[in-house]
Amino acid sequence: MYFAALSDTHGYKLHTQRTVEILKSFDPVAVLHCGDIGSLQIPELLGQWPTHYVCGNVDSRLKGLEAAILQAGGIYHHEFGDITIEDLRIALLHSHIPQTLDKAIRGGLYDVVCYGHTHQAEYHMDAKTLVVNPGALYRARRHTIAIFELGKKPPAIWHVEV
Repeated sequence: MYFAALSDTHGYKLHTQRTVEILKSFDPVAVLHCGDIGSLQIPELLGQWPTHYVCGNVDSRLKGLEAAILQAGGIYHHEFGDITIEDLRIALLHSHIPQTLDKAIRGGLYDVVCYGHTHQAEYHMDAKTLVVNPGALYRARRHTIAIFELGKKPPAIWHVEV
């Protein structure tokens, strides 16, 4: 079983639609959006999976975002999500407030910390916490998402180019 993370769509539908096609082949149990959603149409595109969203720095001025997420069947966590998938406790945030990211990583509460904002795909272990940036679907050299395979701690992860 899989779950997926993506970030920084900035309302760009083309790469989001490509992402949907990739996700269909994995049939994830959940999708995590790490912020900078950028338009009210993005939640609709991701509506076929349980999708968790947090706000990014560009989302605060987007009127109607929470309603669009809920209408598409998504879960809106405002600026920070504390999510459990299978037996993994996951922090979901955008990281435009660096102290929040540091606290989530070093607090020892989370198996996985997913964050966006930098537009750079990366992952590393910090003690027992898997820290993941899925990359960005807009304004990046490579447009990437992260796919996680459930069944072990930490979960297996790889970045998929869109």
